[in-house]
Amino acid sequence: MEQYGKILLIAMPVFLLLVLFEKWYGWRKHNDTVRTMDMISSLTSGVTNVTKDVLILTPALISYQWLLDHLAVTHIKATWLVYVVTFISLDFAGYVVHLVDHKFNFFWNSHIIHHSSEEFNLACALRQSIAVFIRLFVILLLPAAVLGVPNEVIVIVAPLHLFAQFWYHTRHIKKMGFLEKIIVTPSHHRVHHAINKEYIDKNLGQILIIWDKIFGTFQEELPHVPPVYGITRPAHTWNPIKINFQHLWLLTKDALRTKNWVDKFRIWFMPTGWRPADVADKYPVYKIEDVYHFEKYDTPHAKPMLVWCWIQLMVLLLMVSYLFGNIAAINQPGIYVYGLFVFLFVYAFTEMMDGNKYALVWEAIKTILGIALVFLWGDWFGADKLSPIITYAVLEYFAFSFMMSVWLVAAKKRQQALVNS
Repeated sequence: MEQYGKILLIAMPVFLLLVLFEKWYGWRKHNDTVRTMDMISSLTSGVTNVTKDVLILTPALISYQWLLDHLAVTHIKATWLVYVVTFISLDFAGYVVHLVDHKFNFFWNSHIIHHSSEEFNLACALRQSIAVFIRLFVILLLPAAVLGVPNEVIVIVAPLHLFAQFWYHTRHIKKMGFLEKIIVTPSHHRVHHAINKEYIDKNLGQILIIWDKIFGTFQEELPHVPPVYGITRPAHTWNPIKINFQHLWLLTKDALRTKNWVDKFRIWFMPTGWRPADVADKYPVYKIEDVYHFEKYDTPHAKPMLVWCWIQLMVLLLMVSYLFGNIAAINQPGIYVYGLFVFLFVYAFTEMMDGNKYALVWEAIKTILGIALVFLWGDWFGADKLSPIITYAVLEYFAFSFMMSVWLVAAKKRQQALVNS
């Protein structure tokens, strides 16, 4: 937990700088592939995911260490060859999990957030799930556990394997010659994120493209078929927490509404997108039919709102960085209370981005909870040990944030009134 937090303290600013660099590069080349609100939504999604991971909020029925302790028939030393084989094994396991995520209704919910952006850029790589309920990945490491591959090898290789999937989420790198035959490239992954009928559910590999070629899920990017990005049932929100559970909520409603008892159970394991016939007829859900003619989700925003979104994002990143850098000092149960506050922050922030009518209510809840936590702890989770100024700054931020939110909502209403008059 602590070690991963320290790794993220280095990784987060690096990822942020790369995302901003892509934005600048696209602007300079007159080919901007990064919409600001979409990018901020992606970054807040990344915050929720890493917060969940650092605090180990994802339940795992069986850990790799448990498998290793109980099933290993031998023990292998951590040589360079073991690291290479482990990397390849992790990549194959990742391919299988990815395939399952795309093919079955229940598992699609844990992956839908990653595909929810209607853009394709480095920021959308950070859209990772907080809705993982079953870790299939650990089960697929069973062969490694039986062979006694050391846990420290998995601990090192797994984050490297994950971080190595960031760079190819871009439209600025075209075909890459002979590398197209070996690794997953931006071209391959553009296909994967596309909703064109030629591309959907293709190129599921994570680092090596060989698995797609072996199992028949490979598709080359076609020059006459420009990829169109997103999901066929659009999220229509910037709120990553909502997106994480939209599909699950639809499945739950369909399971309750259908009169067919068989369908109530099989809906969870049917192909992604399947719905009971009686429910689909009575409760239709919008689905993109023509991928070349649909309106991307967007929200009108004046310049003050855009500036305020950037300020909120910076405050959020500072608060998360403080958590990751002080896990041991904050300790339990403080770190989990802090994690809950981070999720509330993201929810209130992105509801304001959406222009939701209850956004001010969520901002008020965030403000009240934040101030209450300061008084309950006596400071901002031990920040007085570093400087008492931090706690005062946090309190001032809460007051200013709420007042600014009230002003923005009022300004938007005035603007709407002028348009309607």
